[in-house]
This record gives sequence, C-alpha cells and structure tokens, in this order.
Amino acid sequence: MTTKIKINGPIVSNDDKWIYEWLEMDATSSNDVLSVLPDDGSDVEISINSYGGLVDAGNEIYTALMSYEGKVTINVIMAGSAASVIAMAGRPTKISPVGQIMIHNVSTGMGGDYHDMDKASEILKKANQSLSKAYQLKTGLSQEDILSKMDDETWLTADEAKKLGFVDDIMFESDERPVMVASGYNDVLPTTLINKVKEMKNQSIDKDKMQNIIDQSVERALEKQNIKKRESNKGNSTFDGFFF
Repeated sequence: MTTKIKINGPIVSNDDKWIYEWLEMDATSSNDVLSVLPDDGSDVEISINSYGGLVDAGNEIYTALMSYEGKVTINVIMAGSAASVIAMAGRPTKISPVGQIMIHNVSTGMGGDYHDMDKASEILKKANQSLSKAYQLKTGLSQEDILSKMDDETWLTADEAKKLGFVDDIMFESDERPVMVASGYNDVLPTTLINKVKEMKNQSIDKDKMQNIIDQSVERALEKQNIKKRESNKGNSTFDGFFF
C-alpha cells in the first residue's frame, strides 16, 4: 500500500502550524510529513505545491525522506526555495509538465549593528553552501554552478528541470489525459501576526472582534507580499528564522 502525502502552502514550524489551520490556510510542518511515514518501509508518494518557507523545517523533511528505507516518489507542481530542497529527496522525482522549480539564496530578518550584519551575511553564505549539497546530490552539478543559480534566483520549467537533473521524469509524458493543476500564491504569515494571535488566544476577547483583527492583519500582509521582513528590537541582535 502506498502512503500519499501532500506538501501544500508554506513550510512552517510545528509550533505555528495551528495558526494556519485556524485561519483555514494551507501550510505544512515537518510533523505533517514525519508523523505519517510508514514504519514498514512501504512506498511513499508525495505531492509538492509550495513556494517554500522555513529552512529548518524543510531540512528536517528532506533528511527524513532521504533516510527513509522505502521508495519515495515525489511529484512536483510547484517547488520553490525550501520546498525545492524537499523535492531533491525523491527516488524518483517527477514534475508536472506545467510545474516549476525555483532555487535562490537564503534570507533572514535581523536587527543589530554592522558587526551583527556582517555575521548574518557569513551565516547566510554558509547556509547557502549547506543547502546546495541537496541540489548537488540530485543533479551532479558542481557547487559553483548551483550557487550561481541560487544567486540568480533560477526558475526552471519542467523541461529545464529534467535537462539539468533536478527531476528524473516529466509526469504524463505517455498519458494523453488533460492536465489539471491548481494554482495559487502561498504566504508565510508575518511573525508579528503570529505573536498577536498567540497572545489573543490566552485572552478573553469577543470572537467576532478577534476575527476582524486577524482578517485586517492578513489583508495587510498579503497586500505587501513581503514575507521576508521581520520586526527586530533596536540595539539587539536577533534572528527571526531563515526563510528560503
């Protein structure tokens, strides 16, 4: 029996997943995948439709799939950033003919002085080098080539992804059925909004008022379409998580 798993929406932390569920938004945490992997090594089929998210969560999923003893088939609709790293764990990895893969550099929100910024730059470069290993193992391309593609924020069509070795096959090539692929834009919620929801959860507040606050915050976040910036305390050196 084949276990089927969907990785939809942003890749988020286990601690924050409930917020997305409460807002009825797609999101995937590492627990969503690891908790349903079979114990008997039977086949697993994973569908990915995600623009990425938190590096640590994506790395945990990738490592678990690479360590899994059974067959892991990954079908890509959209695999960007952290989700593209997960896609590299497929044995095999397939892509929809209308699918895409995107790779780029890691980013983070930070506060502090120029020493902190220099340190952040160093950490981000090392993170890029570490993540490039997943692409190297799958494609056989050199680290220099992979890092160059990450620098350029490279978007790959199905044909390009197969030619470069990011996937093994293109789905439906021998199937004459029409292909239907759902599309949409997935956002990681701002940390400020997540913290506000957590705070309100522990308070006695009118349900309609709470929903109104959440709706307004989400609307502003989606309008800005900037999921990478995070608030930081002045004078403090704080990392708000790596996004990829």
